[in-house]
Amino acid sequence: MEPRELYNVRPVTDGPAPSPLTEEEERRFRDVLFGELGHAISARGRASFPAHTPEDRRRLLDVARRLTAHWGQQVTAVPEDELRMCLHLPGHGPGRLTPPS
Repeated sequence: MEPRELYNVRPVTDGPAPSPLTEEEERRFRDVLFGELGHAISARGRASFPAHTPEDRRRLLDVARRLTAHWGQQVTAVPEDELRMCLHLPGHGPGRLTPPS
């Protein structure tokens, strides 16, 4: 087995990594999340979304804060497992499914 040459390898820093999105792309992505997750939460009381990176989790926490301010009702964002976060209204937390109406 031959060793592979690695180019452009940098050490991982402890601080937050910069987003690969521009500021405008980041704002638009958060706006889409706000609308899509807001609709899902208003319909079912909860919504689950992938959160693979710390930046993904920060986005979802921001969306939960924005929905709380928009609705005047607490929207909580909690980890559902290692790769997903659940945003929910009181009484609709992770693992609690609301029957369809």
